[in-house]
Amino acid sequence: MGADEQRLVNPMPPFSGSENWRVPEEPPIPFGLTAEALSAAEAESDSGSIAAASRLRTRFGPELAAAAASQVELRRKARTKFGNAADRMFFTREGLEQASRPEVADYHAQRFVEQGVRRVVDLGCGIGADAMAFARAGLEVIAVERDQTTAAVAAANLAGLAQVVCADAEVDVGPFLASGSAVFCDPARRTASGRVWRVEDFRPSWPFVLRLLDRTRVAAVKLGPALPHRLIPAAVEAEWISHRGETVEVCLWGSRTSTGRRSALVLPRHRLIVPSESVELRISRPLRYLYEPDGAVIRAGAISILAEALGAALLDPSIAYLTSDQLTTTPYAAAFAVEQVLPYDLRVIRSWVQEAKLGTLEIKKRGLDVDPAQLRRQLRPRGPAKATLILSRTIEGAKAIVVNRVPPGTP
Repeated sequence: MGADEQRLVNPMPPFSGSENWRVPEEPPIPFGLTAEALSAAEAESDSGSIAAASRLRTRFGPELAAAAASQVELRRKARTKFGNAADRMFFTREGLEQASRPEVADYHAQRFVEQGVRRVVDLGCGIGADAMAFARAGLEVIAVERDQTTAAVAAANLAGLAQVVCADAEVDVGPFLASGSAVFCDPARRTASGRVWRVEDFRPSWPFVLRLLDRTRVAAVKLGPALPHRLIPAAVEAEWISHRGETVEVCLWGSRTSTGRRSALVLPRHRLIVPSESVELRISRPLRYLYEPDGAVIRAGAISILAEALGAALLDPSIAYLTSDQLTTTPYAAAFAVEQVLPYDLRVIRSWVQEAKLGTLEIKKRGLDVDPAQLRRQLRPRGPAKATLILSRTIEGAKAIVVNRVPPGTP
């Protein structure tokens, strides 16, 4: 797509000072791929096999064959996140790992719309997953990516939806922050060496991220859910988000009206607000039911408000398992019916496994130094039955608690 066509798709004035921006060249397909090579790789049941690689190299040469096989492999892997839409998208390995799930990206877009935002600058757009959601929501989008290869991928994914520019947001900061647009930022937290854990290693840098959240604009920053609370500015809203049982991120929201709220959101619509004052919880031995709180609830520090809603107590002051004699339906925790409480003793547990004729054994643990896979091998389950075993510290010491999972929605 040429520059003139982009202006037609995105009728927005250029930012002042944008002369350092480069609109990446947008061939129909990135990586020098061709539709024929992609189609041939997709026709292979195992595009990574030696035989498939040989056939592809014979037809297209080694470089094009490798690029096509790699892209097909990534598309197949991406189906778990993007569904059938993955077959029409392009990916890099790092970009796929960090990309927001479509339902989560749509939620980001919904929040911008609710705040009256019309244009979003997506800094560090990666492969463009969030920018696609912003465009779906009717927002004007400028997607910024400093890596030229990733920017080309984003341009292919966002063709007709958003303007993609290749620039370093931190260096060319003026146009972004002076535009009056809302800002979304997903700092790079992965490299070729793996995941980056320290905020000092983020790109854009952590000081730049904090500048985005100075509440002079509507801004959202997507980060890993393990971000320490002490690093979050007091007046910025922090929202830990869970999707399909997995805690996927903490999103920090800054605006002139943000109040420092902390919350856990279980998509699509269940939210727990963390109370401003800490609540002291009861501690109890295992009762009739155990609750395993959702990861977003734990990360947000919302255990106390959940325990109050369930009329539940903690098994241990530092363990995020709740227990109660009453079963209460909740989207914020998995519920288990307690069948038996055993001492945390290998001989006792092994005897129970044999007597119960267990062959399938789910093992959960908190607060104990044990490898569930190694323990399963030591227990040698060999029967037709199945069960769940929760290993945890309790007020009465370490216990092995035999439970049955309560199906969601059970009254």
